[in-house]
Amino acid sequence: MNFVSLSYFEMLARERSFTRAAQKLHITQQSLSSNIAKLEQELGCQLIVRHVPLELTYAGEVLLRYAESFREEYTMMQQEFCDISQNQRGVLRIGVTYTRGRTILPDIIVEFQKRFPAIRIDLVEDTNDVLRRKLIEGDVDLAIASFPDSIPGIATAEFYREEVVMLVSRKLFTALYGSDAPERARRFESGDFAAIADCPLVLNSIDDIGGHIERSMLKRAGVTHPQIMATSSNAETLLALCLRGVGACFCPEILAHSALTEEQLSSLQLLRLGSAAQYPISFGYQEQTYQWSIIDAFMAVAREVIA
Repeated sequence: MNFVSLSYFEMLARERSFTRAAQKLHITQQSLSSNIAKLEQELGCQLIVRHVPLELTYAGEVLLRYAESFREEYTMMQQEFCDISQNQRGVLRIGVTYTRGRTILPDIIVEFQKRFPAIRIDLVEDTNDVLRRKLIEGDVDLAIASFPDSIPGIATAEFYREEVVMLVSRKLFTALYGSDAPERARRFESGDFAAIADCPLVLNSIDDIGGHIERSMLKRAGVTHPQIMATSSNAETLLALCLRGVGACFCPEILAHSALTEEQLSSLQLLRLGSAAQYPISFGYQEQTYQWSIIDAFMAVAREVIA
């Protein structure tokens, strides 16, 4: 038995498909099947039930537990010896949402790799929920996300605070409310969200933090049938629609400043939603007996750049 065979088995157990596992491992199905058969022969146990979808036997579940443990221990060993030798090489896998990957990570990675040129950054971009799951499963070393609840086995550290704001084309806002526009904006920012209840909207996905905040706001305002012109999980698409006057959008303020020019920003009315639209963004990482110093180094660099 060797680490390669165990890693093959772990991927198969995760994907529950020889086809998908072989594709992700960049090997043939025949090679994968041969490796699994050798493992079963060596252990004297059937590890999988070969039907669709594939299932693990009890022996397979036991081996998976050991395979995951071996992988984690081997990774920690490599990282600790990198620290001992001061020869920092390897891959740092960072999970981040699509929006934050676009807005904050480029500058951070540039500065980090000036200091650690032999460390490769592998970005895994997905939703907050998926990133938390990938962190638990060991698919990323460090996640930058919103962590509303404590997660067993996961440590968190503060990074920065984010705020979702409402943006609407000044032309659209004036066309809707005329000379009353400033008063409507004042009432809205004072908490009277119903003041612009008839404003058309372009909304985020419900899985997005912005999407959750905007729907909560509409619910508190008693707006049961908002005028939704478009929905998208891509915040930059919503900003583009907002600029064209299709509707108001909700997005992190940091994204608006990163994605838009000063001229574009000046064409939009920015409305604040209050403390309910502010939330902490944290680093998350697995609690382990040994933590690679590179993880701490990346967090330190990221805080410097954001500051």
